[in-house]
Amino acid sequence: MIDARALPTDQVIQTEVCIIGSGPAGLTLAHEFAGQNFRVCLLESGGLELPDPGTASLSEVETMGDFKQVRPDTRNRRFGGNSSYWGIRLDEELPGTKHRPFNQEQLGLRHRPLDEVDFEQREWLPYSGWAFDRSHLLPYYKRAHQVLKMSDFAYEPEDWEDAQTKRLPMVGDRVRTSMFRFSKARTFFEDYRKEIDHAHNITTYLHANAVELETDETAQTVQRVRVACLTGNQFWVNAKIVIMAAGAVENTHLLLNSNQVQTEGLGNGFDLVGRFFMDHPLILGGTFTPSKPQLFNETALYDLRRVNDTPVMGALSLTDAAIRREQVLNFTTWLFPRPNRLRPAAAMNFLKNQMLPSFKQGSKQAPSFDCSVGTAVGAIAGFIYDKVTCKPQPFWSNLSVGGWSHLQPNREKAYGVFEVLHMTEQAPHWDNRVTLSCNLDKLGRRQVQMQTHWHEEDIHRFKRGQQIIADELARAGLGRYVFNRDENDMPRVDSGGAAHHIGTTRMHVDPKEGVVDANCRVHGISNLYIASSSVFPTGGYANPTLTIVALSIRIADQVKAQMSETLKLEA
Repeated sequence: MIDARALPTDQVIQTEVCIIGSGPAGLTLAHEFAGQNFRVCLLESGGLELPDPGTASLSEVETMGDFKQVRPDTRNRRFGGNSSYWGIRLDEELPGTKHRPFNQEQLGLRHRPLDEVDFEQREWLPYSGWAFDRSHLLPYYKRAHQVLKMSDFAYEPEDWEDAQTKRLPMVGDRVRTSMFRFSKARTFFEDYRKEIDHAHNITTYLHANAVELETDETAQTVQRVRVACLTGNQFWVNAKIVIMAAGAVENTHLLLNSNQVQTEGLGNGFDLVGRFFMDHPLILGGTFTPSKPQLFNETALYDLRRVNDTPVMGALSLTDAAIRREQVLNFTTWLFPRPNRLRPAAAMNFLKNQMLPSFKQGSKQAPSFDCSVGTAVGAIAGFIYDKVTCKPQPFWSNLSVGGWSHLQPNREKAYGVFEVLHMTEQAPHWDNRVTLSCNLDKLGRRQVQMQTHWHEEDIHRFKRGQQIIADELARAGLGRYVFNRDENDMPRVDSGGAAHHIGTTRMHVDPKEGVVDANCRVHGISNLYIASSSVFPTGGYANPTLTIVALSIRIADQVKAQMSETLKLEA
């Protein structure tokens, strides 16, 4: 690894493959290329630690429209990219079939493959449809599990339920249970860092910002990458193949700023670069009140917990058949139990009647702080004490904190309702886009400008899908789902968002409808690939990392085959 700030200015680096970006996509590519008989140059805008203010400022965006979806803190310029701070925080103990300690600083990435319907061209959803179906990507999904160091590819409820932990008994074919799984983020920013650092054919340049792709006079071949440092020096990388792996926003930023030959930006002959930006809006759905309190004891499948040493978490979602029939967007439904409102008062009474008399009697020794007392105190402080481990467990579970299904005493006495959280698909729209502003960043490039809206048809389709979830929960006799809406009957969107940047260099076999082809190669450019969720035509609701890794492996296979032929010809 080399700090590019120390390089002499105007140096030219010769390599066979240049990867731009060291997030999950870039590191997957580097992992696949390690040990090959060709040279690889990996460029990273940041360093090994959190970005300094100057580097962080390169991620600033100007936002227009009514839906802010990109912030600097969601574009982590650092080796490992967003994997270095993404995902759930696996607590010191994540309850499950067996207790096993976790490092408090360990982070996890949430994974799920896209559904079949996500790949389909839906006639009622403009611009939908991938260049291949889910079955084509399935072998790469399985290989992605190996790269992520996860166990077998298994995402069906029956893979994770048992006699005591069953899925909710839904009626009909409209709602199902979907499973999410988790991997260690350190696989990217720590394990593969060590592997890549020891690979004889890979050189990583830190604090190296790719600012322009320079092509031949016909813009059909990228000849070299111009790289700049915030210290003022710049250098070039000559490569036979260039792979952009810098994320949906930065990939677009680089293409639009590479306009010496194509004035509208590289690969932008049909004004498609930067368009169709998508995310996964997080919707604060409302509350689900079970028809019987015992349901809190019967929903462990939907908790973040460990099964056979694998962290998993269930959720409700619409079936593919229901999405096609009802013409709605794909989304997921998470259930998080919330405490009975009477519990804090009961805890105060417990403290008053059981603890205070001991102090009033003048005892020199404080009363024994057993788990029962801990439970009472915890009800006020925001924790429930686990009678098995005598350790506090937060009962405000969320996407990052699980273990509520293991809590003692009986959960039907601790909880009153489930809070409902949705993560929804956002349809591809022409006017949701990344473009350039007139302002310049610290490297002299035009900055990113975002124009995003949550369209009326998306809102309508989500609300229709949400009503299906409510109807099916009621029809199954499980309880009542009450929506959380504003005064205009609008769903309440979590302002933080999911930070899953999707689209902007979409895939399509026709260059008039997509930036990259079915192989993720930019149309009309012989040696430029894009490894990123920016190529997704649609995004479903699943976290995109697993699909990003699968597509990166697929690109790596093509590049290895291409380099093998090239080296044979040169020999």
